Amino acid sequence: MVTTSRTARSLPWRSAAAIPVREAREWQPDRVTVSRRIPLAQPSPSVPWGAFRPKAFAGEVVPFTVTSFREGHDRIGVQVRLTSPTGDVSLHRLHALLDGFDRWQTHVALLEEGVWRFRFESFGDDFATWEHAASLKIAAGVDAALMREMGAALFDRAVAEKSRPIAQRRVLEQSAAALRDADVDDAAALAIVHDPSVAAYFEARPLMSLTTLGDDLELLVERERAGVGAWYEFFPRSEGARRFKDGTVKSGTFRSAVRRLPGVARMGFEVLYLPPIHPIGTLNRKGRNNTLDPRPGDPGSPWAIGSAAGGHDAVHPDLGTMADFRAFVRAARAEGIEVALDLALQAAPDHPWVAAHPEWFTTLPDGTIAYAENPPKKYQDIYPVNFDNDPAGIAAEVLRVVRHWIAQGVKIFRVDNPHTKPLQFWEWLIATVNAEHPDVVFLAEAFTRPAPLQSLGSAGFQQSYTYFTWRNTKVELEEFLVGLAAETADFVRPNLFVNTPDILTEYLQFGGRPAYRIRAALAATAAPTYGVYAGYELYENVARPGSEENIDNEKYEYKVRDWDAAEERGDSLAPFLRRLNEIRREHPALRQLRNLSIHWSDDDAILVYAKHIDAALSPTGRSDTVLVVVNTDPHSVRQTMVHLDTRVWGVEPGEPFEVEDLLTGASWTWSDHNYVMLDAFTEPVHILHVKESR
Repeated sequence: MVTTSRTARSLPWRSAAAIPVREAREWQPDRVTVSRRIPLAQPSPSVPWGAFRPKAFAGEVVPFTVTSFREGHDRIGVQVRLTSPTGDVSLHRLHALLDGFDRWQTHVALLEEGVWRFRFESFGDDFATWEHAASLKIAAGVDAALMREMGAALFDRAVAEKSRPIAQRRVLEQSAAALRDADVDDAAALAIVHDPSVAAYFEARPLMSLTTLGDDLELLVERERAGVGAWYEFFPRSEGARRFKDGTVKSGTFRSAVRRLPGVARMGFEVLYLPPIHPIGTLNRKGRNNTLDPRPGDPGSPWAIGSAAGGHDAVHPDLGTMADFRAFVRAARAEGIEVALDLALQAAPDHPWVAAHPEWFTTLPDGTIAYAENPPKKYQDIYPVNFDNDPAGIAAEVLRVVRHWIAQGVKIFRVDNPHTKPLQFWEWLIATVNAEHPDVVFLAEAFTRPAPLQSLGSAGFQQSYTYFTWRNTKVELEEFLVGLAAETADFVRPNLFVNTPDILTEYLQFGGRPAYRIRAALAATAAPTYGVYAGYELYENVARPGSEENIDNEKYEYKVRDWDAAEERGDSLAPFLRRLNEIRREHPALRQLRNLSIHWSDDDAILVYAKHIDAALSPTGRSDTVLVVVNTDPHSVRQTMVHLDTRVWGVEPGEPFEVEDLLTGASWTWSDHNYVMLDAFTEPVHILHVKESR
């Protein structure tokens, strides 16, 4: 553990492998070479997409990993030197991974926001080299006297280091004398070789030779909400909307939507995402269910932005005024909720941009402006922006719009279809905004191929939608979740939305109410950020024929729902969502991304994974382990054996430990092999807290 006069609370990091900070001087040959004396390669965290910084969020436990080796059999050591944004320097010792590939790793929880610098350092570990050789040779009676003298000389070196504590130097001085004492037999000398307290001295303050310094690298640590949060989406025009006997509907407003905020807060959601709140175009307005013939009173799609009433910097007159919006943001903040606003860079045909800047759009050979398309879908009510004719003008306008909404109190933007705009533009915009407002978060709605999705995260997007909605089987989920936690976590932060206005998967359409519980439990426990679109808690699962969209889609009409009545009837998933969010707040292991481990079952539908955080890295100072066992088949009752690698949370295989089901309160004694039965219709998932082993 670290030796410091400061309290742990004042440190900008948490680490079980911190050691006292010392200067590092590198040995260099006379002639500069590409390779280093003790090579350092494949450092992580890193980003494969160009010269982008990897990233983490405040409090995230980050694995620092590097490949290092040397010739022969002599032992090496590896450490990482961290410099916090405010200049605090710390050293953290890495340990070899048991994979035979010369990979070294340590974990550090980074608490301070800003740009951290880090550098890996390797060295010849002279004590470890001697300890290994002496253990073998003295026990075999080979060169025992030589080994003893070599060890004593090492201890003499350590005693000469005035930075070592006096008590430690005295012990090492006595050990050196004992190794040289002819009256001390080899068995007693071996006891010194294997003395754990002596080994601990040299673990914290190794005797180094051939010190090698890696490259200086950087890691961006952003605010916690950039990586942790429970999101809820609703259309403000539907909250408080009133339906009259003749079938017409009066729009809800920001003022009426305020009445929904306590319900969202009671469910435990921390971010409220609003689809576009701007004026909606009247030209080519879509009718209900995306038809081309709107009826009087049809409100149109909020994503068809802009009309004579204004564009991206205005609010729809039916919703209220800008002052009403600011009051809504303040009311949400009072409930502990941040408001996220949609940023959709497109325009309705009657958007002010179209008349003022026709060069911002694509003109076809017949003189018309191209509509947005996602074949076979066609969006006649939307013009996509063309960034090639006046990129500087478009960039300046978008930056102005973002700054405008930041001034209204918005610090989170959900970006619509960012993969249809230039990557270079997003890199510039996010860097420019975050230089002024480091706490602003951008979420990429990037339902696209892996390369553009990952490049958007690398270029600056703090979060991203993922393919989670289409990963439903045990095998699919295992591969997907491991990828999120281990392969892309340095540059892609997933937001596992269970549904959206555009996505009602076949799993939810045909899986019944069990499917809704299963998907919510997976999303809430597998990643620290997830989201729910309103109506999910009412099990809305009827799709427009032949599509994965809700019928009577809220994108094109008002939805009048009675949330309280549904909950009073026991016909709402809201209590289950509330419990999931309570569990997330109570268990720090669930607020981490990179700590997921897959375990096993004998059933091809029973998925098993764990989230664990060590006591030294946890904000509570206590270790935390949550086991999730879920029946991914919403149509069945499953019985199987579950097999666990209990070493992940410090329990030896075969040893018993206690678990509590955080959903039902039931408790059991488990070990590494356990029987489970999960009835999808009554209890499709166990969320188990691992208590102290007996």
